[in-house]
Amino acid sequence: MFPLKDNIPNERFPLVTVALIALNVIVYLISIRSGGALFGGPTDTTVVHDGAIPWEFTHPGQYCHYAFVPDAINGGTQELVRCGFKQPASGQLSTWQTAFSAMFLHGGFLHIFGNMLFLAIFGPNVEDAMGSVRFFFFYIVGGLAALALQVAVDPSSVAPTLGASGAIAAVLGGYILLYPRARVLTLIFIIFFVTFVELPAIAVLGFWFLEQVAFAAGGLTSPVGNSGGVAYFAHIGGFVFGLLLVRLLARRPRVRPTPRYPVY
Repeated sequence: MFPLKDNIPNERFPLVTVALIALNVIVYLISIRSGGALFGGPTDTTVVHDGAIPWEFTHPGQYCHYAFVPDAINGGTQELVRCGFKQPASGQLSTWQTAFSAMFLHGGFLHIFGNMLFLAIFGPNVEDAMGSVRFFFFYIVGGLAALALQVAVDPSSVAPTLGASGAIAAVLGGYILLYPRARVLTLIFIIFFVTFVELPAIAVLGFWFLEQVAFAAGGLTSPVGNSGGVAYFAHIGGFVFGLLLVRLLARRPRVRPTPRYPVY
């Protein structure tokens, strides 16, 4: 399922949502300047230096570096992440800074495109219900909560966590409580069959959340803990944060849905 638009009009211009999207895009463009690619994303060195690495959070004062080391078996060199350094590498952010920088760093064009699409669809109405200032702090703290769960579940991981997904998951958790009966125009792919369907927000976002839970559970039961490089527990942490906190921050939304979309 690929959401395209909801049917809840905004009462005010979503200033913070637009600003967050712009900031994410700007950071992405900056991150690929030093050897990265528009579609391929930033270099591995940039990802390791500016991404949030769980191992660093559970080993205060120690850092992970991206390194090229001799390959004694195959010859040449191999690239890997080595941890335990007492000082950050040149240009590397401190660990606490990466908790924030990672929220705006993305691994590739499809990564940032998907995240910004979800933020553009579901962010404005949550911002409407909270007000811009509260929404901004809700977004940032939601991203931190998402990272916290990812670190708690896999504290020894040296894989950098990056992307706005955790913070956006908090927005989705808030949206599903505030606007469960909103209608979302959704693009659905079924093998070679493609169609547009209008679905309740609770179905679209509920399915998305159950997907994250299933993939996260699959990663835990895999012999190698393989989750395909996706921080599913960060998604879960952000979503649950949104569910728990949105009622404390949002006023009761006044829902005036627009006419239903035609189904093609």
